[in-house]
Amino acid sequence: MTMAARDESAGPAGDASDLTVVRALAERWSCRGYLPEPVPRTTIEKVVEAAQRTPSWCNTQPWQVAIFSGDAIDELRSAFASDPRLTPDIAFPPGYEGVHAERRREVGLQLYDAVGVERGDRQASALQMLRNFDFFDAPHVAIVSAPASLGPYGYVDCGLYVQSFLLAARAHGVATIAQAAVAMKSELLHERLGWGEDRHVVCGISFGWPDPDHPSNTFRSHRAPVTDAVTFLD
Repeated sequence: MTMAARDESAGPAGDASDLTVVRALAERWSCRGYLPEPVPRTTIEKVVEAAQRTPSWCNTQPWQVAIFSGDAIDELRSAFASDPRLTPDIAFPPGYEGVHAERRREVGLQLYDAVGVERGDRQASALQMLRNFDFFDAPHVAIVSAPASLGPYGYVDCGLYVQSFLLAARAHGVATIAQAAVAMKSELLHERLGWGEDRHVVCGISFGWPDPDHPSNTFRSHRAPVTDAVTFLD
């Protein structure tokens, strides 16, 4: 049997510079300004079909996803606006410390500078935070959930699914933002979707065509160097 030849010109491990996933990682950003036109259902189906290939613990594929569009997302926006309950299924961190607090503060200031929120203006910053609950006017939102019985491992698998969704969307020119804030409305989402206590809301993903003129889309968050995150042991 003859094995297919590897492209030796690509180098010892192959040249990944042209791979779609590498470009998608480099080009993706958290979009907070969308055009009103919906994404065609056929495109959304391609995104979720690609995301369904996400690896998971023992191939459990624990994610269940509800996608709101059209009248359904408008009704959900109204429900979020009128319901003050903040009841996440998964406890949020009690606070941020050290470098994590610094990174959180940096991206917050980048966003506020982009949209014209003055430093120290708590009312304006609170209003900007509430934009999470109208999905930044995106025409679609996906609610990602996991079985409560799987605990942290189910959440990790859903995190992988979210990343697959974001990259597949980017490959189709669709902008996204993953939103932990949406999970703060877990009780309301349980009621709307008929989910029992055996399912936990993990996060939301708002998505649609990006508005290139929206000020919130003019900045890109920074990333720490690889040496801050990876240790090589030879």
